[in-house]
Amino acid sequence: MEINGVEIEDTFCEAFGAAFSRILVTAKNEKWVKIAANVTTGYGTSTIHCDAEAGVDILVSPDQTPDNRLGVVLMFFKNKTEEMSKVVMNRIGQCVFTCPTTACFDALEVSLNPEKEFEIKLGANLKFFGDGFQEKIESKFPFEAWAIPVMEGEFIVQSIAKVGKGIAGGNFLIIGKDQDSTLEAAQKAIEAVKDLPNVITPFPGGIVRSGSKVGSKYSFLNASTNEPLCPTLRGKIDNSQLREEDKCVYEIIFDGATEEAIKTAMKVGINAAVKIPGVNRISAGNYGGNLGKFQYNLHEILR
Repeated sequence: MEINGVEIEDTFCEAFGAAFSRILVTAKNEKWVKIAANVTTGYGTSTIHCDAEAGVDILVSPDQTPDNRLGVVLMFFKNKTEEMSKVVMNRIGQCVFTCPTTACFDALEVSLNPEKEFEIKLGANLKFFGDGFQEKIESKFPFEAWAIPVMEGEFIVQSIAKVGKGIAGGNFLIIGKDQDSTLEAAQKAIEAVKDLPNVITPFPGGIVRSGSKVGSKYSFLNASTNEPLCPTLRGKIDNSQLREEDKCVYEIIFDGATEEAIKTAMKVGINAAVKIPGVNRISAGNYGGNLGKFQYNLHEILR
């Protein structure tokens, strides 16, 4: 298969089930919405070491938020369901609660298995910071919330948040002739998917340069560099997947609430990337189909 003269390899990406939460943060204006989003999703690239994979989902207009202010939806993914409460509490408590003018609400809409969604305490736990001066809000919203007194006024936060089952690790690889063109293609892919709901690209700027494989020659590491895709190793190893003209590879990784969200993002991102001159081909990262339950063939997605 070719699109715009770019080869699409007949391969698949391999992704995994993960627990996730989807949180809406509102603020006085776009400046503070973006500050809250950036801080709260920081250090959230890979669960290899981060407490969660985190990212910005979509911006939300004031007419679609509970308090009629501009908002941003953030998503947090974790492979250990029992740790989701701690992840959400730490990030919201330390980064949203402390940020000027913000409020916080649950925003989970869809998941792989709605019957298995469950609730965690959000405002129901944060309220104790109010030291007895917090007040329950029962009539303003169609859900229970809390008003916690802070030095600028009050922090409004929904009492509970939902956790659902989603997918982490959907991906595709952009293989190009040089760094400049390959990076431009990756950036175009990220720009194309930024307004798609229920999916995030958790790595820096949505782009991964240090793709990894499972395991290492060093016993203390559970992941290490994916040497078959490293251009500087092409002539030094026997299992390189790169051709002579392949000088740069970037990976785009998606975490999503549903399979449809992942597949849509992959399709939109690939179609944007192949428009950039200098992209040699598109591939995907997998582990031979042995680890991830969710496998998406590039040709099937793009048809």
